[in-house]
Amino acid sequence: MGAFLDKPKTEKHNAHGAGNGLRYGLSSMQGWRVEMEDAHTAVVGIPHGLEDWSFFAVYDGHAGSRVANYCSTHLLEHITNNEDFRATEKPGSALEPSVENVKSGIRTGFLKIDEYMRNFADLRNGMDRSGSTAVGVMISPEHVYFINCGDSRAVLYRNGQVCFSTQDHKPCNPREKERIQNAGGSVMIQRVNGSLAVSRALGDYDYKCVDGKGPTEQLVSPEPEVCEILRAEEDEFIILACDGIWDVMSNEELCEYVKSRLEVSDDLETVCNWVVDTCLHKGSRDNMSIVLVCFSNAPKVSDEAVKKDAELDKYLESRVEEIMEKSGEEGMPDLAHVIRILTAENIPNLPPGGGLAGKRNIIENVYTRLNPHRDSEGEPGAAEEGGTQGRLVEALRQMRINHRGNYRHLLEEMLAGYRLAQLQA
Repeated sequence: MGAFLDKPKTEKHNAHGAGNGLRYGLSSMQGWRVEMEDAHTAVVGIPHGLEDWSFFAVYDGHAGSRVANYCSTHLLEHITNNEDFRATEKPGSALEPSVENVKSGIRTGFLKIDEYMRNFADLRNGMDRSGSTAVGVMISPEHVYFINCGDSRAVLYRNGQVCFSTQDHKPCNPREKERIQNAGGSVMIQRVNGSLAVSRALGDYDYKCVDGKGPTEQLVSPEPEVCEILRAEEDEFIILACDGIWDVMSNEELCEYVKSRLEVSDDLETVCNWVVDTCLHKGSRDNMSIVLVCFSNAPKVSDEAVKKDAELDKYLESRVEEIMEKSGEEGMPDLAHVIRILTAENIPNLPPGGGLAGKRNIIENVYTRLNPHRDSEGEPGAAEEGGTQGRLVEALRQMRINHRGNYRHLLEEMLAGYRLAQLQA
């Protein structure tokens, strides 16, 4: 659950599609984690009479991928096929479910799939103890229904700003903490019974066995929060992502970064890949998944933005070459040295929200071209650094999660100080 690789797995899974006036793209990467436990759903045109509706979701598994994978293929049918969701429909009519029925049906669908999975042999006998968060959106012609269970997150970008964000379900939240304590549990080191970092999730049946308590009263609840928002012409895009993304970028940072990238590429898979790579370079040690859903009013490719981005790439390439040429007599500098020099400079037109990390691949490509014999980890001593740095990153990551991101700058300063000490040693 907390184990890391010596080197991140950067291969990505991608998909894209369009319909119902929407375009979407997605990307997922295993990263530093030993296993890939994320999953996703993307359905444009919900079957059985809701062809003008769409559904997207991200599932962040923990202690295994069993629950996340099952939910990615079956949660939607548990939602749309239950009686609460279909309560206002009449046979042969085109009447859509009411807002309240949709919200009730989503809640019922979560409870039903959680109850259904409990009977799986491997989950029932404890051979598999996995669980998963779930964050999603159901988009009808009139509404967007935001669905959240856990600490993955969804944001709506409208009219040039973050219009809505789901709220993470953390054990330290007063409402969540009260439920946990009423079920006989405790919140220690910001975790349920000192272990689980989320207070709502699907699966996790070790935390759902308190006698006399209903499914939504257990230590960990499968109940989602559902919020409906009327669609507007000013809607630009929705981002769904797991905490591997949000741990290193705030709502505003990620939305500004995505907006800037949509102005230089209309390939949504590429934009999502840029997000994942940027988060990796910002220090994320988790699996990373993002689904980007664009409305018709999403930012369009701008010739000026494309030109500025190309000029920035060219500048960075020439600057890396200069740094390495100046260090020629003293030997080839390692990548950390190059990055440190660039970080100290006031480089114009870096991607907002992404900064230099958003152009790390450009820098690495030039560095590798000029130093083709660099070791497999990218710099001398990287293997040794990986263990120490990894533990440092993970400890600070937990601090940031538990304190709502107030430690981002501390994390970056400590990492920079550690790398500098390694270079001077």
